[in-house]
Amino acid sequence: QVQLVESGGGLVQAGGSLRLSCAASGSIFRINTMGWYRQAPGKQRELVAVITSGGSTNYADSVKGRFTISRDNANNTVYLQMNSLKPEDTAVYYCNAEGYRRSLYTPFGSWGQGTQVTVSS
Repeated sequence: QVQLVESGGGLVQAGGSLRLSCAASGSIFRINTMGWYRQAPGKQRELVAVITSGGSTNYADSVKGRFTISRDNANNTVYLQMNSLKPEDTAVYYCNAEGYRRSLYTPFGSWGQGTQVTVSS
């Protein structure tokens, strides 16, 4: 099993910043992509940002220029630096990782439990 544990959510005023972290653990051979998704009340889960093992990134248009995703491959950890936060960024943020387990190199896709981000106006 591969587990993802997120941290760093909270309440912040509009214009403020937060940094989310997500650490993966378990029987991991390689993690290809790590990413952040979010789900606001009454809405579908949406991509926020993803990063490959080589450092290539992709962002939702709504967060470009404000959010930065990064990762520490040695520690299987991904970060999301969120600046200039807006009330519409309020959501539960979920970490995602896809890769291969050590056991028979079987693929995995795992989700974290989610962390609440609330931006007040």
